[in-house]
Order: sequence, then C-alpha cells, then structure tokens
Amino acid sequence: MSEPRTRESTVQVSVDPQTAFTAFTDELDLWWVRGPINAYDSGRLVEMRCEPGVGGRILEVYEGDALELARITAWEPGERVAWKSSLDDVSIDVRFEPTAAGTLVRLEASLAESGEDRGGSSFVAVTPAWLGAWIRQRDTAPRQPRELARLGLTLGYARPAAAARWLVDAFGFESPSALPEGDDPLTDEEHGFPWIELHAGNASVVIEPLAGAADLTQFTHVPWVFVDDLGDHLTRAREQGAEIAQEITQTGFTSYVALDLEGRRWRFAQARPTQRG
Repeated sequence: MSEPRTRESTVQVSVDPQTAFTAFTDELDLWWVRGPINAYDSGRLVEMRCEPGVGGRILEVYEGDALELARITAWEPGERVAWKSSLDDVSIDVRFEPTAAGTLVRLEASLAESGEDRGGSSFVAVTPAWLGAWIRQRDTAPRQPRELARLGLTLGYARPAAAARWLVDAFGFESPSALPEGDDPLTDEEHGFPWIELHAGNASVVIEPLAGAADLTQFTHVPWVFVDDLGDHLTRAREQGAEIAQEITQTGFTSYVALDLEGRRWRFAQARPTQRG
C-alpha cells in the first residue's frame, strides 16, 4: 500500500486551546473569507457550518439545500478535530497545542497515493491567514460574516504572480491567502488555481493569466480605489517603483493616477471619513 501524501500548516494564536477550538469550529462562518473563488458554489453560499461531534458535517449551506464538504471523524474539544472529505480523498487532522503565547493550531492534510485532491486540502492553505486574522479581532468584531461588495474586478496579467505581489507591496491590496512565490506562469500543480484573489476593503480583485498580448495604447478601464491617506499611499507607491502618471489633483475629489508593473492605469482617491477602515 502506498504511503499517504501530506501537507501541513500552523498558526500561532493568542488564546487558550479551548477558545481556539471554539473559534475554529463554532465560528467557521465568521473566519472563512467570503469571495468569488472561496467556495465550491460561491454564488449560492449562505453559511459555512461545522456541526459538532463525531459524524457531524462541514457544510456549505445554500438557500434550501447544502453541500456536504466533510464528515467529522474526531471531536476532542480544546485538543483535536479531524474529518474526512466527502468530495475527494483528503483527510484533515487539526491539533490545538498549548504554548506560552496561547495556542499553536496545527493542520495536516493526508492524501493516499491513488487518491484525488479536488479542494479538500484547502483548509491547510487558508487557515493560518484567515483564522489568525479572525482571532486577532474576534473580541471587538461584529459577529456577522464580512460580505464582499456587489462589484468586483478581474484583471489579466502576463505575469500574474509577480503582479499580485507587486499590487500588495506597492498599492496596499490585502491578500486573504498566501501569495504564490513561484515564477510565472502559474500552474494548477504549483498554486492550486490559475487565479489569485486580492481585496481592497470589501471589494474583490481577481488576478488571472492574460489570454493574449495586452494592448495598452488605449485604456478602456481604469479601476478606482479609495484609500485612507492619499499622501501616504502615493509615497508608498512611488517608493515601490510605481510610475506616477498624474500627481495628486483635486476636481471635486482628490486623487492621483499610477501605472502598475505592466503599465495599467489605477486611480487612487481620498476616502471619506465614513469609508475608512
């Protein structure tokens, strides 16, 4: 019999193991990031749910029905939870280990040599960033999922991995998941998906591989992003190598225009006080 293949990840959180276990299981819907690519059927998703106890289900809940993602195989509050995927051949084991700083949450995904991973191991990839962020704010954050804006944006780049890293560094986009470190072009084997999701506040920006050569001699779309401090944002963009196509100007609104690393135009405008994060 072939040995199972494994993937691991960890996240250190500053709460005790019981609280970390509760946040991971009972509050799954609060830390799972809503986005266009973060569920099997994102367009119908109402809730992410983890039912307690051995035999319980991990579900994507829709209006009127649900998709069973996994069945719980171990339930030891404060210590361990494990499950077997209902959609592929992945098993997940999550341990909650006490440390001087709180709890080390350790995840391991196992896949038999002959099995398939059709997304069952995604918990290993997303939990460190998503659960870690939720636990840091859970004492003050509202107990409701953070929904995305109705309008999102997809942009094609010749070098999507490099572009995503640059947009985070220069323009301050947030990345809900770890960005790929490998060279472009991305492949399913290296990254898992041929796209990368970024956020600007509650708006989603999806970076995809460019299907063909880009013609940037005529700009047909210019994304607008409202930022908390326009002057600081301009300084950061310039320091990271962005070409400034238009300095800060005021014409009913205050904004500047910058070019990204592949020459696309972006306009950044000063956010109103009620818009600021």
